[in-house]
Amino acid sequence: MTVPNLITIIRIILTPVFIISLMGEQFLTALIIFLACGVSDGIDGMVARLFKQKSRLGTFLDPLADKILLVSSYVVLAVIHSLPGWLAVMVLARDFLILLGVLIISLNRVDLKVKPSIVSKVNTCFQFITVLAVLSQPYLAFRPLLYNFLFYTTGLLTVISGLHYIYLWFGFMGEGPNGRKNSKGAAADRTRGLGSKGELEE
Repeated sequence: MTVPNLITIIRIILTPVFIISLMGEQFLTALIIFLACGVSDGIDGMVARLFKQKSRLGTFLDPLADKILLVSSYVVLAVIHSLPGWLAVMVLARDFLILLGVLIISLNRVDLKVKPSIVSKVNTCFQFITVLAVLSQPYLAFRPLLYNFLFYTTGLLTVISGLHYIYLWFGFMGEGPNGRKNSKGAAADRTRGLGSKGELEE
């Protein structure tokens, strides 16, 4: 077990504690845990790069930990009416779509490498900032305009990220929307050598 993977696992274990704190309206505790998880997300990546401890397990565990924390945050915050329900549904639907796509591609490909795209990184950043702003609401007097900006911007980025993922999905599979292999996709596969291996940007 590498140090980065251990940090990621601890982050996953902290998520239920975070959820319990939110449900109990212990926002300060939830805020501290959320910040700790966010900082640890940067630390595990830095440790993996500096000490050359990158692993295949880590490439799946790290984004999984992020999704568990963020999806849980949006669902619970929507349940306690701290953010719009439609935003939680959009975040949940987008991540469900990603997991479904990865599952389908994994069933058709032997080797699948998941790489976060720029769109996905920006979206995740806004999702994190939005949750952070909502959790800070009892302690910082932000204007309602800021929350509306974060809600709608995060929602828009979530949609764009989901559509971008669908585009990459079809491109990776070398198929068009009708499910048939097109000539350009087949040629690209031969050029890139994606017969049984490939990379998917999340």
